[in-house]
Amino acid sequence: MKNSLGTGDVHLSKRNQNQFHRRLWKLLILSALLSGPVSLQSQEKNKGAFIMTVTGKIGLENLGSILPHEHATTDFLGAEIAPQPRYSRDVAITSILPHLKNLKEMGYGLFFECTPNYIGRDVELLKALSELSGLKIVTNTGYYAAVDKKFLPKHAYSESSKTLAKRWEKEWREGIGDTGIRPGFIKLGVGKGPLDAIEEKLLQAAIILHKKSGLQMAMHTGDGEAALSEYQMITEAGVDGKNMIWVHAQNAKDEERVALAKKGVWISLDGVSSEKLDNYINMIRVLKENQLLSRLLISHDNGWSVEDDNGTIKLAPFDKGKNVPYQTIDEVLLPRLQKLGFTKAEIDLITIKNPIKAYSLTP
Repeated sequence: MKNSLGTGDVHLSKRNQNQFHRRLWKLLILSALLSGPVSLQSQEKNKGAFIMTVTGKIGLENLGSILPHEHATTDFLGAEIAPQPRYSRDVAITSILPHLKNLKEMGYGLFFECTPNYIGRDVELLKALSELSGLKIVTNTGYYAAVDKKFLPKHAYSESSKTLAKRWEKEWREGIGDTGIRPGFIKLGVGKGPLDAIEEKLLQAAIILHKKSGLQMAMHTGDGEAALSEYQMITEAGVDGKNMIWVHAQNAKDEERVALAKKGVWISLDGVSSEKLDNYINMIRVLKENQLLSRLLISHDNGWSVEDDNGTIKLAPFDKGKNVPYQTIDEVLLPRLQKLGFTKAEIDLITIKNPIKAYSLTP
């Protein structure tokens, strides 16, 4: 298997890798069962802690409710095929702004926009939407290697992890392009199964930047095996599991989520929709039963995709309009949880305190 720097070491067959990871999962789950839940972190805030938004640093007080994994626009065309953005920003603002204003009126104050570079990240649109809505928005740095590497630029293959980390560090220190807009976290994307060589290299670049900046690593992850690979690499590099946000953790087994949550990993159950509500409620109840609500993040993974309709570029909601964007959690999920006995303190933990702990930075 290639090591985290992408250089040749010992090559294991895919079958051997899978057997190795299955054994490791069993050991990790057994360890979690024996160790008990992770203890709650102190409520004391680090002096000077902040969150970096597209309009600058903000403190951690009075942020309101938070959505930790959403999108505005995402272009699924593929990396380096056409100049971005392909749509009119005025059209995008008209489509998206009313929904962000509605969130603001509902008491939401912070919105993490998780579209990576080369798959439609548009930080100038995000800044405009933030200023017009009053909702604070956070963007990201990093690359997305899921979906057969369709959204990776050519240089991701030829450059080392250190060089990639320098690219992302430049965005962190100087701003994205010439906008001056800085990212507030690192976003990666990987597929299913143990990480391959390019996914390992991207994660190694993220670890390098994390150690320099403190930026958290949020990773679109195909399944539990991929999550375990990420956790292994991070901890072997001396980074605590609490700095890993397992995006799309709903695509795994309860015992896998519980095992990594007990190691400190953030469990992001995004993709909440009315059609899948019972599934999400069951996953949340399992975490509560294991005293792990302190590691839970919930969000919709909503947004608009860029689509070409016979030469006319349009924006279409991800779910084709089945759910009103960004509404299902507040209007449906949380009332259901309250009926099941979840307290206001537990709801506040999930929707306010956890996202702040997961993404806040210290000088």
